[in-house]
Amino acid sequence: MIKLLRYLKPYWIAVSLVLLFVFLQSLSDLYLPTLMADIVDKGIVTGDTPYIWRIGGFMLLIALLGAICSIGASYLSAKSAGSFGRDLRSKLFAHVEKFSLNEFDKIGTASLITRTTNDITQVQQVLTMMMRVMVMAPLMCFGGIIMALSRDVKLSFVIIGLVPIIALVILIVSFRTIPLFKLQQKRLDQLNLVLREHLTGIRVIRAFNRTGHEQSRFTDANANLTDTAVKVNRMMAALMPVMMLVVNFASIAIIWYGGIRIDNGGMQVGDLMAFIQYAWQIMFALIFASMMFVMVPRASASAARIQEVFDMQPNIADPAKRAASTSSQGEAKGFIEFRDVSFRYPGAEMNALSNISFTAAPGEITAIIGGTGSGKSTMINLIPRFYDVSEGAVLIDGVDVREMTQQALRGAIGLVPQKASLFTGTIAENIRFGHEEATDEEVQHAAAVAQAADFIGKMPDGYQSLITQGGTNVSGGQKQRLSIARALVRKPSIYLFDDSFSALDFKTDAKLRAALRPETAEAALIIVAQRVSTVMDADRIIVLDEGRIAGIGTHRELLANNEIYREIVTSQLSEEEIA
Repeated sequence: MIKLLRYLKPYWIAVSLVLLFVFLQSLSDLYLPTLMADIVDKGIVTGDTPYIWRIGGFMLLIALLGAICSIGASYLSAKSAGSFGRDLRSKLFAHVEKFSLNEFDKIGTASLITRTTNDITQVQQVLTMMMRVMVMAPLMCFGGIIMALSRDVKLSFVIIGLVPIIALVILIVSFRTIPLFKLQQKRLDQLNLVLREHLTGIRVIRAFNRTGHEQSRFTDANANLTDTAVKVNRMMAALMPVMMLVVNFASIAIIWYGGIRIDNGGMQVGDLMAFIQYAWQIMFALIFASMMFVMVPRASASAARIQEVFDMQPNIADPAKRAASTSSQGEAKGFIEFRDVSFRYPGAEMNALSNISFTAAPGEITAIIGGTGSGKSTMINLIPRFYDVSEGAVLIDGVDVREMTQQALRGAIGLVPQKASLFTGTIAENIRFGHEEATDEEVQHAAAVAQAADFIGKMPDGYQSLITQGGTNVSGGQKQRLSIARALVRKPSIYLFDDSFSALDFKTDAKLRAALRPETAEAALIIVAQRVSTVMDADRIIVLDEGRIAGIGTHRELLANNEIYREIVTSQLSEEEIA
């Protein structure tokens, strides 16, 4: 948790003022019992009314100053802790954005969401308490002991003897709760995972009548989290009664022995009253400290999870400046080369791709076809460096993509992913996601080429029609066409279409491919597809089989010479269509 406190540096002035205000408030609280004792012993006993009014007015002034310091400390601690939480969330989000897909797979999306929200909230809440309680508790405790000793040394041993008992109780509870707090956050991750899968997959769940099964999964995850929370809260609940029991026994002992001391003339009534107040201040300081010791373990567990994300460095990073400058000279032309590329997913036993070599030149259409699991999408993911190759090299315009900055590399690519993703906002904003400064004419032109203009025109607000979260108010085919328009408005030198025509009918597919030809005349175009009709007009078709290239050529060449391609064609087209 200490490592995360470096993000509090911009607010050191506010934190310093909080500590100052807490210090002054503690002095105020410690001084009031002494003034009260003076009123009793020197004013009430002697009947000196002016003295009572004078010291009473001074007590009100001290109490007012203490209240002002308390308000100031509360305001500044909340503001600085809130700003700390805001900055930490921003920095964590920015760090996560640098992750490759490999890091996302390691931690998990649900866990990242929990760490960015719940875990940071836990640290922020404890920080607010720490700035006040962590300073006030020791001041009130040791200050109270010193003030109590100044009133009566012998009676002070009652308090001094109880402090180790309370400290021992706090340590026992803290030792037992730390593992449970860590477990609680992990089970919260699991609950978020189940909930996220249920909400995103609700259509599949209902289609297969698996609602009961998912309810059972959620119930189990919820019960596990509840059991852990109950154990933790049971310990926390037991702490307060034990502390109060000790405090009350201490009060009984103080009153008992204090009464004996008064009878013997060893102390005055005002001193005993002040001593009791100091005892309660000490005890409440220890109670506040015990609350902190209960809260800090959970915050420490959360801080460790946050720091784990910060410590995880992406395995895909930009090159040194010297290499980067070489790769950024001039605009990318879009010549792609796979040079003896092999790739294995982290933790996998076998290569997903082996010995892949081919070129894709600007102005040409290169198509990739193959069976399910043959590695088509994996090849596409290597070009924008979502993953780095295990062996060999992927080159653009003769430069290894690992020697290019990720921004420069991806700025030259227009990607349409296998699963079309849209964002909350208008249709125009979703298309403009590819090029933020695109004009209305450019947006409309891209939509027309993507064969999306017709259905956009039929929507109530046209290009200003809203897309709901995840694009649930448009069909799969409409999603794909909007995703294609988003890539087209970017006007990149490389287009990557990862099975982006699968939801289109044959007529729309054909019209879209015909419209793409002039738009991509000066760019390299790589299409991954399952349908032969989508790839048969390509300048080059690459046939993949179990991660290896089984053939490269035109439709006619492969149909005549490649058995795997012939099997794919005959499974989709009739003899007349093939002829």
